Amino acid sequence: MDRNQEPKLTEMRNFKYGDPTLERFLIARSMDPNKAAKMFVSWQKWRASFVPLGFIPDSEVIDQLEAKKIYLQGLCKDEIPVMIVKASKHYPAKDQPQFKKFVVHLLDKVIASGYKGKEIGNEKLIGVLDLNQICYKNVDARGLITGFQFLQAYYPERLAKLYILNMPWFFVSIWKMVSRFLEKATLEKVVIVTNEEEKKQFIREVGEEVLPEEFGGNAKLIPIQDVILPSLED
Repeated sequence: MDRNQEPKLTEMRNFKYGDPTLERFLIARSMDPNKAAKMFVSWQKWRASFVPLGFIPDSEVIDQLEAKKIYLQGLCKDEIPVMIVKASKHYPAKDQPQFKKFVVHLLDKVIASGYKGKEIGNEKLIGVLDLNQICYKNVDARGLITGFQFLQAYYPERLAKLYILNMPWFFVSIWKMVSRFLEKATLEKVVIVTNEEEKKQFIREVGEEVLPEEFGGNAKLIPIQDVILPSLED
């Protein structure tokens, strides 16, 4: 691309997106304004094509929602929304286009649950991937890679932290393979909880108020489809 045709950072500043949004793209591209601008333009084009309504309605991902494998627990003590994924309720998707829509649906909804009246642009999310009681038929390396690729390409700097709980021995090699697709900045946000001290730290960081009893908290699991966010469809 000719230098004169390259998207400029100033073009990213318009009535809809403020500095917090632009800063996410800059951080994701090591503060390089040209690379950040290219990423931003690519994201806008993808968003217009893949999410023309501005959100993915429940009706388009009903098969994925029916499994009740994603839970939206409210805000942690740092006021970041917490999403819990029950991997034992997940099976590799036969319909990959629908699964990709589901990834966007859940990421959009979790992030929107952190809005304070309206989107600021720097909202983040905390993920908890629970691998308890998973077996080989639940393993979905492709699905995990898709989720991380979407986070890295289309939701830069949205992930605050991802905790992985109850990782069985057979999943270690799968995780090593999946982690090769993660950028260094993303990998640094992943915490694999392996012992009691790390579990206590996890509980302290996230908070008992939003974690279910099985994780050491005092909350009930809330399926993501049961959470109503009017602002998401504005």
